[in-house]
Amino acid sequence: MFEKDKLNILSMLDAADKIFEYTKGYSTADEFYNSQRDFDAAMMNFIVLGEMVTRLSEAFTEKFNNIDWYKIRGFRNIVAHNYFGIDAEEVWEIIRFHLPKLRDNLNLIINSI
Repeated sequence: MFEKDKLNILSMLDAADKIFEYTKGYSTADEFYNSQRDFDAAMMNFIVLGEMVTRLSEAFTEKFNNIDWYKIRGFRNIVAHNYFGIDAEEVWEIIRFHLPKLRDNLNLIINSI
């Protein structure tokens, strides 16, 4: 029933893993932000996360409503449309505190479908 959605969730997990890979060598938001390549690569993968959310079926997002899909899409829009106004500290907090929880929840979903 959710086969297409499963593929989108796998793409989201891949994007999250890439963000973790691009940020693993940094200990502060400033260090991360000052590495233009890694910062840009991570931001692109946040866009991918948001794009995959837009491809999820309504039935899927309603069933797995423990994830704030709206916020993920919203952050994608901020990154895509206000790139030069992105707060590196806020992005760093998302990577450190929110992205691990999202990845865990996405893995739980994959294991349940």
